[in-house]
Amino acid sequence: MAYYIALIHKEPDSGYGVSFPDVPGVTAVADTLDEAMREASNALAFAFEDWIGDRPRSRSLDELRLDPGFREWSADAVVAAVQPSADFADAA
Repeated sequence: MAYYIALIHKEPDSGYGVSFPDVPGVTAVADTLDEAMREASNALAFAFEDWIGDRPRSRSLDELRLDPGFREWSADAVVAAVQPSADFADAA
């Protein structure tokens, strides 16, 4: 099962936001980092549950670092690898 690179952002007085450069539009938000990572895994799996066509290719961190947009977007983010949750992993 593929991992997807996730960007975790946190602004003062806000929750944690997680987004996926290779899966635009899929995001998660939570009050704690632990919750955000769980929600990110669930959001990714849920998005793939009814995905039409091939799932987006998961680029490696090295590939993403060659993308100027990723470098800008990740400048103030924590970078993590997230796997779709087991609840939805085999649904697509």
